Amino acid sequence: VQARTTSTRLPGKVLKPLAGKPLLSRMLERLRAAETPFELVVATTVDRSDDAIVELCAGIHTSVFRGHPSDLLDRHLQAARQTRAETIVKIPSDCPLIAPEVVDRVLDRWNQSPGSFDYLSNLHPPTYPDGNDVEVMTREALEIAWIEARKPHEREHTTPFLWDQPERFRIGNVAWETGLNYSLSHRFTIDYEEDYQLISAVYDALCTESRPVFSLSDILDFISRRPDVLAFNAQHRGVSWYRHHLSELRTRNSLGTVKAPA
Repeated sequence: VQARTTSTRLPGKVLKPLAGKPLLSRMLERLRAAETPFELVVATTVDRSDDAIVELCAGIHTSVFRGHPSDLLDRHLQAARQTRAETIVKIPSDCPLIAPEVVDRVLDRWNQSPGSFDYLSNLHPPTYPDGNDVEVMTREALEIAWIEARKPHEREHTTPFLWDQPERFRIGNVAWETGLNYSLSHRFTIDYEEDYQLISAVYDALCTESRPVFSLSDILDFISRRPDVLAFNAQHRGVSWYRHHLSELRTRNSLGTVKAPA
């Protein structure tokens, strides 16, 4: 889980309170509810501003790796090397409503198809509500990306070098089993204050001491009863570097200069 406190759009968002705990703590709580065995590591930076993340993780017995502030590709690889991981699962810390069952579904697909993928995600194309991002890759593929990636966005966002080259790497995607596509209509990630308002409302309504982890179905049921909550961040739906990048790729592809990812 990549995390830092100096996010540009909403600084300190990972430490904002959600139902009495820091946002990052709540998100890690949800990840731990997944049934697939994994080693959980928070990959933060060497900046002193992220000492607070290290302290938070120590308090909830979570491993931490400290690496490059802006080169996320390097940070993820060094964390993988330190833990001797051969399979790396990348999850951003701005997904405090990520569903444990979604994490399990992507990891089940990976585990049921050993050796079939270099990179597997639920993002190409996305169908789940925005904020359920799960990316899985081999250590070997990440090592290749680390050596060869040169473009700034390839270093900053870790995985574009892989999914931008489906002709080179074995790419797979896990679609939402409902057949629905809520990726543009439901935004559960946090980049803006309006996102925080929505996420806070969901936690206030659904999170209890006896049941702190609620399901994606619980969230969608609540949202369906409270369209006013869904409207909190309506102006930011579909806004992300990833969608902008794909739009640029498709434009270039229409000109015959770049092959867009499958």
